Amino acid sequence: MATTTTAEARHPRGLYVLFGTEMWERFSFYTVNGMLVLYVTNAVQGFGLTNAQAATLSSWYQAFIYLTPLAGGFLADRFLGYRRAITIGGVFFMAGHALLAVPNSLPIFYLALTCLFVGNGFFKPNVSSMVGSLYAEGSHLKDKAYLIFYMGINVGAFLAPVVAEYMRTRHGFHPAFFMGAIGMAVSLTIFWANQKHVRHADRVGRRGDLTPADRSFAGHEGAGATEQISPAMAEKAAAMAAVPEWKRLFALVVIFAIVIVFWMIFHQNSITLTLWANDHTDWNVTGILSNAINPAWIVVLSLPLVAFWNFLDRRGLEPSTPVKMTIGMLLTGLSFTILFFAARAGGFTEPAFRVVQLGSGDDPQAWVTISPEARAHLGISRPGTRISVMSERDSQFIETEAWPVTNVGSEPLVLRGFARLDRTDGRELFVSAAHRVSPLWLIIAYGVLSLGELMLSPMGLSLVSQVAPVRMRGLMMGGWFLATAMGNKLTAIGRFWDLWSHAEFFIILASMALAMAIVLLAILRPLKRAMPGV
Repeated sequence: MATTTTAEARHPRGLYVLFGTEMWERFSFYTVNGMLVLYVTNAVQGFGLTNAQAATLSSWYQAFIYLTPLAGGFLADRFLGYRRAITIGGVFFMAGHALLAVPNSLPIFYLALTCLFVGNGFFKPNVSSMVGSLYAEGSHLKDKAYLIFYMGINVGAFLAPVVAEYMRTRHGFHPAFFMGAIGMAVSLTIFWANQKHVRHADRVGRRGDLTPADRSFAGHEGAGATEQISPAMAEKAAAMAAVPEWKRLFALVVIFAIVIVFWMIFHQNSITLTLWANDHTDWNVTGILSNAINPAWIVVLSLPLVAFWNFLDRRGLEPSTPVKMTIGMLLTGLSFTILFFAARAGGFTEPAFRVVQLGSGDDPQAWVTISPEARAHLGISRPGTRISVMSERDSQFIETEAWPVTNVGSEPLVLRGFARLDRTDGRELFVSAAHRVSPLWLIIAYGVLSLGELMLSPMGLSLVSQVAPVRMRGLMMGGWFLATAMGNKLTAIGRFWDLWSHAEFFIILASMALAMAIVLLAILRPLKRAMPGV
């Protein structure tokens, strides 16, 4: 790789091309992610699934979305190269979002999800790998590059639920889904209109050779030409190269195992945190918009965090990547502890049911809906009664099964609010009113979670790029997404949302995150020996 001794260290233009490419691809992706659970549980426009069924479906969706990058990374490394793989993925993404715009067809819905699985498999690991390939081995700019890249991801992730909320409110779910296809078209346009800035970071064939034209261009805008390779950087790269490959790979596998728990917790944002925002937060929007809070925090925090790391780096005090990841897990635990207190403030200390009809006249009993999973878990044997109720968001009457309850609390129940179960003998249900809480709880919790995410997710991408052998970088980047896939499948813990109290649900997740932080602290030294300089 070419080097210079006079060039001031700076990021290459290719980083900003990939920034725009990924920003619009993430707009496409998060258009679906923010709406999926609310869509499939919607009885009018969707399929009327229970929250538990929606959590299970979402967990499989998110698992496959992040499992396919393992194959996509391998195919790009060995046969396709990054650019072809990214293009193939973009085409599948557009097809998937267009198919989601087709209403009232479960087979087409599943075909659409399949296209999204394939699209993400080809696109996601390879655009991330290209970012790392823009920089010299041992470059101290790489961590900062991934933070900047990660900010681009979150600009798209912020715009997606804002647009989706607008489209869903005025036109329904299906036109909102189609906006994802438009975002993906913009992404591919940016990528192919600026090939001269990224083609030198491509890999073609088993040895990662460039085509002759690209190799020539790399001399003008290669990674090494944008940053001086200092003796310290060369020493860092040499120290990493001196570690046997198997030790480096094993260290990555250990990190992958730890962050599985992080993804299980973090990706509740599109399942239970969306339900919490939709049902229990006191505002006049749907839970779709809550998916914009996390990326908004990332955009706000990313550049100050980059500046902070630069400040510490200049003084030789910047913590290692494993230490940053440990801090990230601690912050994740803290964020869900905040949500635990929010749930207690709202009275969600026992399982709660939606109130669909209030008592009146000679019938003082109110009526609530109870999912089959909750009835089985709580031992409710009384059969339900079919009643006609107004749907909350669609202003249409629907038939639903409901159960009468007796309010034993001091506060009246609220139509479309929630009733907390106080006790039951299997047939009679005695409840108290639970209430919505301030959105500040969710906003603050997301702020803490977002700071933890910045310590973990972009650090993880950078870690793979620095530690994995060059010939296996795309494959190991796929391994990072495999760990994400496993964590995402475990988001199916969301099926207990209606079975446990919300306070209990949040504190269990907080405890898991804190336990993983302790594990990371215990293995920091061996990790540092296997990954010197990171």
